[in-house]
Order: sequence, then C-alpha cells, then structure tokens
Amino acid sequence: MNLPNVTALRFADRLRDLTKDVDVILSDVWGVIHDGVKGFPPACQALQSFREQGGTVIMITNAPRPADSVQRQLRKMEISDETYDAIVSSGDLTRNYVASHLRQSFLMIGPERDNPMLRGLDVKLTTLEKADTIICTGPYNDEVETEEDYRGMMEEARKRNLTFICANPDIVVERGHRLITCAGAIAELYRNLGGETIFYGKPHRPIYDRALELAADKRGKTTPLNRVLAIGDSVRTDLTGANRMGLDCLFLTRGIHAVEFEGLDIADEFSVRRVFGETTPPRALMQDLVW
Repeated sequence: MNLPNVTALRFADRLRDLTKDVDVILSDVWGVIHDGVKGFPPACQALQSFREQGGTVIMITNAPRPADSVQRQLRKMEISDETYDAIVSSGDLTRNYVASHLRQSFLMIGPERDNPMLRGLDVKLTTLEKADTIICTGPYNDEVETEEDYRGMMEEARKRNLTFICANPDIVVERGHRLITCAGAIAELYRNLGGETIFYGKPHRPIYDRALELAADKRGKTTPLNRVLAIGDSVRTDLTGANRMGLDCLFLTRGIHAVEFEGLDIADEFSVRRVFGETTPPRALMQDLVW
C-alpha cells in the first residue's frame, strides 16, 4: 500500500507559513517547548506570536500530573503563561477515572513527583497482592529503570487479571540528551501479556475532545477541525492522534525521532516509510518550532 501524499510532504521554515487558515493549535509540551531540562524560547515565542494574532493555543500533554502541576513545571523553566491559553494533561483524565472508582484499591507505580495527580482524593493505595487496579505514571526511578524491570510484577498482575490504567501513553521522552522510559512502555508490556489496559492521553480521543472543549470555551465557539493544527514530535502519540481526529499535524524532527530523520529524503517513499510506517505523514515537517 502506498503512503498517501508522500510527494506533498515538505519542510516548513516558519510556523506562520502554516497558520493562515488556523484558529487553534493543539501543541505537545515535552519535545516542543522544552526537553525536560530547559525551555525552548523560539518555540515559546512562536506560540505567543500565534496568540497575538488571535489564535488559541491549548497545550496537550501526556504528563501524568494535573494541569496546574504542569504549569508550575513550565514556570520553573521560565516558560511564560502567555505561551498558551490552557493545558490539558493525561493526568487530569486519569484523576477523573480514579475519582469515579474510589471504592477500588489501587497499586500506584510511579515516582513521587507524580503524587499530585491524586491530591485531595480519598484513594485506597495498597500492594500488588491486594490491589483491584494498577495506576502507572511511569517507572519508580526512570533514571535507571525500563519496562523490563517490571516484567515479573506485570506477570503477577496478569495472573490476577488486574486492570492497568496508563497515565502516560508515551514510550519514551527526551530528557536533555537522553531518552527516558515512560508508563506507556510498561503498559504495552502488560497488554502484550494479555492484560486489560486503559490509556489516558495521546493518541486516544478523550484528551483531544477535552482540548477542543477548552478551545471552544476560550473562543466562545466551536472551531472546525480543518482550522485546527496539531504540533508534536512523536509518531506514536502526536501524529497518530492527530490523524485519528482528522487534524493537520506539524511534526518536529528534533525530538525523539531525531536519529531517524538524519539524511531523510522526504521525496522518497521508502525513506519516509522508515519513519512513518503506514501512518499518514504530517502536513509539514520542521526541525525546531519557530515563528
């Protein structure tokens, strides 16, 4: 099967070349406006410039923390609140699930920094042996652990037919110059073992629906999907999610797929397939987001 529109795939020099008919941007956070260590001022300025021209920017992130926690992290990186109109996170959606299932007992897998996701909820946290459901925000220590460190735990969870709630569908993220294992990698391991797995975040529809609701609140009306642009750096989450929603996507090549884009001939179908597989390619590519 041929990839659609391969010959139309192109690099864009500036965001403003793509936003003439765009009212709303749904932008990824990690990999677009920061790398987990420092912010990217040109990218932040690009989104601010779009807003100054009347556009609305909703940050849409697989961070397993509430939106206000994500905002505090951005401020620590000196990323201005003026960069965006609102934030929606996979942590918000996971929290909503937990809030509606408080009779269950949960095993929480993840670092302490993700604890704000359950802040204020009367949650029963317990051990694997007593849990009804697993909530995973990532490895306990993502500096050194990978999904393989959790294989034994996941095999035991599968024997007990536990439901696995993934609060971050990302497989890896970029932290500085390293790739860090995320909850999505553990979730995929559990799913491959036959376990029931529920994902909150990109590329799944609920986080996009919520982002579009926030955009409608800001603009006072619903924006047609053909006037919405998604921005991201992950084929599995950002591009796939945009395609599922019927949104155009600006794909940044500097992120987690940077090595795969080295020497890429975007006019050659086989070179493009190496990165995008059977996934419909994005509207445009850009190395770093600039206005």
